[in-house]
Amino acid sequence: MTTARSTTRLTVHDAIAQALAEEMRRDARVLMFGEGVATKRPALVAEFGPDRVRNTPLAEGIIAGTAAGAAAMGLRPVVDLLFAPFLTLAMDALVNSAGKLRYLSGGQFDFPLVVMTMTGAGWSVGGQHNHNLEAMFVHAPGLKVVMPSTAADFKGLLKSAVRDDNPVLFFTDLALSFDPGEVPEGEHLVPIGQAAVRRRGRDVTLVSYAKTVAECLQAAHTLAERGIEAEVIDLRTLKPLDTDTVLASVRKTGRLVVVHEAAAPCGVGAEVAAIVADRAFAALKAPVRRLTGVDAPAAASWVLEQAGVPRAAAIVRAVCEQMGVAPDRVAADRAMVADLG
Repeated sequence: MTTARSTTRLTVHDAIAQALAEEMRRDARVLMFGEGVATKRPALVAEFGPDRVRNTPLAEGIIAGTAAGAAAMGLRPVVDLLFAPFLTLAMDALVNSAGKLRYLSGGQFDFPLVVMTMTGAGWSVGGQHNHNLEAMFVHAPGLKVVMPSTAADFKGLLKSAVRDDNPVLFFTDLALSFDPGEVPEGEHLVPIGQAAVRRRGRDVTLVSYAKTVAECLQAAHTLAERGIEAEVIDLRTLKPLDTDTVLASVRKTGRLVVVHEAAAPCGVGAEVAAIVADRAFAALKAPVRRLTGVDAPAAASWVLEQAGVPRAAAIVRAVCEQMGVAPDRVAADRAMVADLG
C-alpha cells in the first residue's frame, strides 16, 4: 500500500531556496555565487557563510568562467546570472568551455555546474532583460536545459541539476517566481529528461513548458466543455528532450499543438514538430501547429508585452481549426453522436 507524501505549500522562489539549502547541507562542494545572491537569500548566507554564498560584480562572463574553473577543480557551483539576455555575455565560458571540455578531456573531467537565470514576460522589464533564449542553449552540445512550470518541479529539478555531472542551464520564468504550489516534504528529486503528463486526453496533444503550461491547461478545460479532450504535456526539460512521452501521446491523439513564449524560428516547438514529423507522421490526422511568442524584442509596455504571449483562447482556436470544427459546434456534435449510440 502506497502512502501519500505530505507536502508544504511554497512559492517557486522558496522552493528554489529549499532545494539550494538541502543540497548545500548534503554536499560541502556545493557553493553559490552570482549577481545579488547573498542579498536575495540571506538565510543561505547565515547558514553556510560568505565563503559558500557570495555576491559578485555584474560581470557575467567572469562569473561563468569562474564557475567552469571551479567545476573542473571538483566543486559544484551554482551561479545566478539574473536575466537571460545577459547569458550572451557568458556564451564562451558556457558553450565553448563548460559544454565541450568534458568531451575534449575524454571524460577525465566533470563539469557539474548550474547556471540560473530569469526569463519571460510578466514584469515588463523590456527587451534587454526579457528575451527567451533557451533554444540557443538547447543547440549547444554538452549542455542540459531545464525550464519547469511548478514549485515542486523547481525544487526537484534543481536538486537533480546540482547533482548532475554536466552543466545545466536552469531557466525560471519570471511570471512564475511567486506562484505557490504543493512541494513534497523530504527528499524530492525530479529526473532531468522526463516530461510530465499534466492532463490525459484522446483528441489532441498540447506540448508546452514554463508559464504556457497553465495556458494549455486552461485551454484543455475550455475544450473539454466543448467535447474535445486534450492531453497536456509539460516538457520540463528541453535538453535532453523526452521524445518518448511526446510520441506516445501524438500516436494516440493524432494531433499536436506546441506552445511556448519564445519566438518561433529554430525554437523548441520547431524541434518537437520535426521529431513528430520524422517518427509519427503516419499517426497525424492534421498538420502540426505551433503557437509562439513574436519574433521581436519584448516591449516594456505591459499591454504590448502581454499581447506577444500565447493565450488559452488562441490554443482553443488552433485545436478547433485542426479538427475542422467551429468551437461552439463540437459539444453539440459529440452529444448527438452519443444519443445515436
